[in-house]
Amino acid sequence: MHLSMTDAAFVRDSATRFFEALAASDRVSLNTTSGQLTQEFTDDHNKLAEALFGILPRSLRSHNSHECPDVGYYQADLIVNKSDQQALDVATEEALQCAFNADTRMRAAAQNLAQGAAYRAVAQGDDETEYAYRHLEDVVRHLASMPGQRVLVLVSPGFIASTLQSEASEMVDRATRANIVINTIDARGLYTPDMGDIADPPNDTIRTAGFKTSYRVATQVAQEDVLAQLADGTGGKFFHNRNDVDEAMREASAAPALSYLLGFAPQNLKIDGRFHLLKVALTNKQKFEIQARHGYFAPKTLTDPAEATKLEMQEALFSQEEIRDLPVELQTQFFKKDEVQARLAVLTRLDVKGIHFQKVQGRNNDQLTIVTGIFDENGNFVTGLSKVVEMNLLDTTYTRLSRSGFTVKTSFDLKPGTYLVRLVVRDAVGAQMAARNGAVVIPY
Repeated sequence: MHLSMTDAAFVRDSATRFFEALAASDRVSLNTTSGQLTQEFTDDHNKLAEALFGILPRSLRSHNSHECPDVGYYQADLIVNKSDQQALDVATEEALQCAFNADTRMRAAAQNLAQGAAYRAVAQGDDETEYAYRHLEDVVRHLASMPGQRVLVLVSPGFIASTLQSEASEMVDRATRANIVINTIDARGLYTPDMGDIADPPNDTIRTAGFKTSYRVATQVAQEDVLAQLADGTGGKFFHNRNDVDEAMREASAAPALSYLLGFAPQNLKIDGRFHLLKVALTNKQKFEIQARHGYFAPKTLTDPAEATKLEMQEALFSQEEIRDLPVELQTQFFKKDEVQARLAVLTRLDVKGIHFQKVQGRNNDQLTIVTGIFDENGNFVTGLSKVVEMNLLDTTYTRLSRSGFTVKTSFDLKPGTYLVRLVVRDAVGAQMAARNGAVVIPY
């Protein structure tokens, strides 16, 4: 979404050479933050090359330097979100020149014009950033369901996320929980300060030209921040200020040679949405470089327990990690209904002795949520079902089930093929989970 035509061509050539050198066991998926191109995981170089040539700059909005006044997102953010009077004065001066022929009697109208342009620029810029984050979240969620080492390589000139920093922090949280490393590559390579295009001069005046140049240069620097944040927070690398994109892609596609996952539980945390700095340092003072998360955002509101549980189970469903907090076994059976359709039964067998019940009025109570997901052989989600089992067991029933266990069946109608079955079970009383993987081949 944020790539220029020059950047897109530059990256496309490097990516083509990278795909040609892939190992036989590697699988690659191509996605764009505009959401307009997706190539699912494959080892087919021809499919990847074909998808690459479909990558074109597709901004949600058009922009030209002759807008009156020409207010970019960085300057607009200063005006709207930071109440920067100088940035507003610069935009007002430009509007006075380009719209009112420098008639000072129209300064109030020029300021209104400048403020309107700033609000539009912020709204459009935030829309693009939210759109990019939404598609990045989809990619991270999909990648979490894939087996093996998972690395997300984000190639972008970067973008400004002034009002959406918490979204970037949430992206880091999601990727870290799924053990996904995000490596980022600045698609601009080794760039020079943006001094403007002589062949296409903007509407800058003598008094505003210097300020507008400083805003353009500051924009270039600010665009890097989100790329650094995503890489540092997930144990990845940020490749920037370099033109050897071929080497950057080769390094970025590999998982880090050594990394540590550190946990941190803040004390007396206020629910105010504010940013809090974090610093990771070595106690032995050795001269090693540490790449780590720089901070976190406090939540803006208290998390709804039901929503948190739903999110926890969703993330477990799209992961490959097996969880054994609860004694659960997964079995599958199928029969072919005809040549093109089969019925798959997923059997969830539970041992009640390992479940924490709550005694209420002489009964053993608990609630089990069972979520079953079906994925194809490339790891793509096919279908899924959720069931809730309410248990209010008399002691005699509990004793009997303690010896035999019990089974819950979930059925799916599928076409012949190879499928991965993912089962996630969570109990309400003990807040424990189990996650199991299974595979089934339904012959043609």
